[in-house]
Amino acid sequence: MMPVLQTAVEGPLVKQRASLHHLGFVVGSIAQAARPFATAMSASWDGEITHDPVQQVRVSFFWPFDARNPVFELVEPAEPQSPVSSFLQNGGGLHHVCYEVDDLGLALRDAKAVGFSVAARPAPAVAFHNRRIAWVCSRRRMLMEFLERERA
Repeated sequence: MMPVLQTAVEGPLVKQRASLHHLGFVVGSIAQAARPFATAMSASWDGEITHDPVQQVRVSFFWPFDARNPVFELVEPAEPQSPVSSFLQNGGGLHHVCYEVDDLGLALRDAKAVGFSVAARPAPAVAFHNRRIAWVCSRRRMLMEFLERERA
């Protein structure tokens, strides 16, 4: 039986109308992992790999056949000092959850208010056409990426 949460906590995901954008997995090589990953996740892959020099990674996105499922991102280090290199040394795998938010600054403030620490300040991301992203980490080491929603 699942425990019942007695009190709901309105954290940064509620306040910023956050919506799940993707789940990110760290791998040693996108080229080698792509086909088996796409098959395992029932997702399509267009073969595009994007280099992000600011994040020091290469990324590629996988689109689920069933739109009710999340988008997946494979991330590989682009250089030895990449922020994901140490994660890969521990085996790689599920690395982060990305949420799209209305206001990145407010999302960071709200995340800090519930105990998250800012792991990386806002910066443009090549994979998202230079929309800004930021990273936060919970006390239990859950890593979240916030992606600022496009303005209409």
